[in-house]
Amino acid sequence: MPKASDLKKGSVVEHEGEVFVTQHIDKRNPSARGASTLFKVRFTNVRSNQKLELTLKGDDILKDGDLTRRAVQFSYREGNLVTFMDTENFDQHTLNAEDLEEHSGYMTEDLEGITALLVDGLIVGIELPQAVVLEITETAPGIKGASASARTKPATLSTGLEIQVPEYLETGEHIKVNTSNGKFVSRA
Repeated sequence: MPKASDLKKGSVVEHEGEVFVTQHIDKRNPSARGASTLFKVRFTNVRSNQKLELTLKGDDILKDGDLTRRAVQFSYREGNLVTFMDTENFDQHTLNAEDLEEHSGYMTEDLEGITALLVDGLIVGIELPQAVVLEITETAPGIKGASASARTKPATLSTGLEIQVPEYLETGEHIKVNTSNGKFVSRA
């Protein structure tokens, strides 16, 4: 059982019967002598994706959450269901497309590095790699002589995702996109 002071980003804990993943920790040192250090922790519920913020003392004890992470690969989409295959034992895990709505703009058939979050053997969500490579399918023509720090323009990617990219990029180029904030990272 971890203490609040031992929590790290990605730690899994149980609170009021629900499993949460630690997203952000803000450590606040007290200004008065004898006061204990406070930790403002932001969690995400693995089943419902709802946020929870708690303020904990450093010696507060939390219960370990029962969550398993498994490497999976996107297999196929059938109607409203998306199926992933475990890369080690080839088990199939199926999720509703609605549960993956925020990830759908980054998922391609050949995407590697997807991690399935399993609670009691059932898939409750996925984690994508930090960045993915996608192709620009539609954007305004590139401007010759545009610098890397110049203005941006909208671009539509192969998955239908729309982001802002530098002016020098053209249709057909492959770029890296950050999956946590949906921003352009670099050319691929």
